[in-house]
Amino acid sequence: MPETYPGAAPTGTRVLIADDQPQILEALQLLLKGCGFSTEAVTHPARVLRALEAASFDAVLLDLNYARDTTAGQEGLELVSQIRSMDKLLPVVVMTAWGSVDQAVEAMRRGASDFVQKPWENRQLLERLQNQMSRAQAQRRAQSRRDDEVREAREIQDNLLPKQLPEVADYEMAAMTRPLRFVGGDYYNVVRLSPRHTMLCIADVAGKGMPAALLVSSFQAALHPLIGQRLAPCELCQRLNRILCDLTPVGKFISFFYAVLDSQDKRLTYCNAGHNPPLLIRADGRSTELNAAGAVLGQFPDWRYEQSEVQIRSGDTLLLFTDGLVEACNPDEESFGEDKAVWTVQENPNSSAEDLMALLIRAASQHCGEAFQDDASLIVLKAI
Repeated sequence: MPETYPGAAPTGTRVLIADDQPQILEALQLLLKGCGFSTEAVTHPARVLRALEAASFDAVLLDLNYARDTTAGQEGLELVSQIRSMDKLLPVVVMTAWGSVDQAVEAMRRGASDFVQKPWENRQLLERLQNQMSRAQAQRRAQSRRDDEVREAREIQDNLLPKQLPEVADYEMAAMTRPLRFVGGDYYNVVRLSPRHTMLCIADVAGKGMPAALLVSSFQAALHPLIGQRLAPCELCQRLNRILCDLTPVGKFISFFYAVLDSQDKRLTYCNAGHNPPLLIRADGRSTELNAAGAVLGQFPDWRYEQSEVQIRSGDTLLLFTDGLVEACNPDEESFGEDKAVWTVQENPNSSAEDLMALLIRAASQHCGEAFQDDASLIVLKAI
């Protein structure tokens, strides 16, 4: 009775075959083509990577042992690692001779999907190849759904932030956020309340990723209607805190800095609810902190917040930031720190708010090797 094989491959299914023995390549191509696969064959390891860069394949059937390789399959094993670095989901079925099971196990450790021993049994080879392709297709569909969800989550969070900052007479402003993951727990906003009054705020939710982003959404929903009531900063923080105490999960909290700038009197009235103290760098280079005077939001429903005032005159620069900026660490675990932020402003007295923001982010990024450990956000306010 003739041997029967698994069902034909879907139209357009492509397999890359790599083996340095022509007779094996020919046998594999005949087998796969007879089952509806489209194949491409290469005999040299380097050509495997070139083929994968040049075209799309549904699977790779890869020999681990090359006749010119004197390192017991090391060349084939390295090829598995290189393929996996190019595509984490591409099925890679390796083929190895009898008695080389340890080599096959090492290939699996490096990312191979499955292995078949030579001489192979046709049905087994086809079943394993098709099983791995079906599994990869399901993984790619799931990855696509996750990517769509991530993209939508990012769009939603982007919509919580101002599209552009309002223009304020005699002041320049710039702001940005850099989430550690696709979404983050930082929030900032700048709103023009009247011809002479502008609100600035920045917040940091405890945690990272999606849980923090969800709490940011609740925070923004609670804050937004309060801004429109033009409350004093201390009163706004008290009302916001009471709301958030009912919404915030146990063990979570939000640090928050809220201020109203009077551009006519050059006065900033602010309330700090446990947030990193903003840095005010005067025109003469002196710096001061707008220290925290209140508890974080979402923990103490009866907390009474206080507010303070400070003058911001021509040449002064105010930095509002989250801890992801100043706590960005280098490999020696040394943080970027407030002193370096102040120094950056002092060394660039004629730079615009936009340029200062870019300089600060670049300096912090260089300090930590572009490996921020937390979400990082920044508002730069400069009196001109």
